[in-house]
Amino acid sequence: MRIAIVGPGALGCLFAVLLFPKEQSGNDSLQILDHSPERAHLLNTWGILYETDGNQRRHMVPVSANPLEIGPVDVVLLCVKSSALTACVQTCTVLLSPRTLVVFLQNGIGHMDIQEQMNLPAPPAFAVSSEGATLLAPGHVRHAGRGMTQLGFLHKPSDQQQHLLATLAHTLQLSGLDSSLSPDIRSQLWAKLFINVGINPLTALYNRTNGQILTSCAARGRLKNLVREAEAVARACNIVITTDPLQATLAVCKKTATNISSMLQDRRHKRPSEIDAINGAIVREGKRLGIATPFNEEVVRQIKKMEDEYSRD
Repeated sequence: MRIAIVGPGALGCLFAVLLFPKEQSGNDSLQILDHSPERAHLLNTWGILYETDGNQRRHMVPVSANPLEIGPVDVVLLCVKSSALTACVQTCTVLLSPRTLVVFLQNGIGHMDIQEQMNLPAPPAFAVSSEGATLLAPGHVRHAGRGMTQLGFLHKPSDQQQHLLATLAHTLQLSGLDSSLSPDIRSQLWAKLFINVGINPLTALYNRTNGQILTSCAARGRLKNLVREAEAVARACNIVITTDPLQATLAVCKKTATNISSMLQDRRHKRPSEIDAINGAIVREGKRLGIATPFNEEVVRQIKKMEDEYSRD
């Protein structure tokens, strides 16, 4: 299987080093596409440093800033932020053939109508991953906690696309990444959204790890209100909810207590966050449905104010 991973962020680097085949060949290969030529050169020179359980290992995964150098592949894993998705898909057209499986691995729910927006050649797949990955520096990823990666389609795929997704799930399993096919990926995307809605903005605002926000009564109370608002919106959207969203979010906080959320990583590196795709999505859906979401509105306002402040530094 020929795989292209777009975006050498935390999850992109994690998936790359674990999926990288022992031998690169025409039928079995993996490359990373990066929008930055400078970073691509850095990663090609020094490789990707994978850290887990206190151990480190360097992997020489090929990286290119030119999609023409990669060409059409079997699977494209899009590991970029939601805000960069539209531009990313346009850049990646040379990676696609009518048979290519495109897999979206973003936080939030704003990308679920991407097929209609971008007129993709085939129904894309969507992935939800609870793997804990922290990017400590360009090309240096810490595997902070094991999780599950679920994959599925929102629209009926062809037999060939279904086969490719099943093969990808099997490949993930062989690489040590627990994965499964989901018959209802929409519900899984919302289940991940509930967790991100509660954890991400608060870790960024309080500058704390996932577990540390539970030690503050104020933060814990805000987490509850954020998740309950999101649950109300989801129920109005007729989303199937099988596990209590608040209890699931609290459990993730405890299980990944030392993890640095993606939004906290963004704050510490003074980068724009995915607040619009996460809490902002709840606010937008709430307005559409006539459901008040004051707690989510407030964290969106606070995160945007924080981003404005460090963008002026």
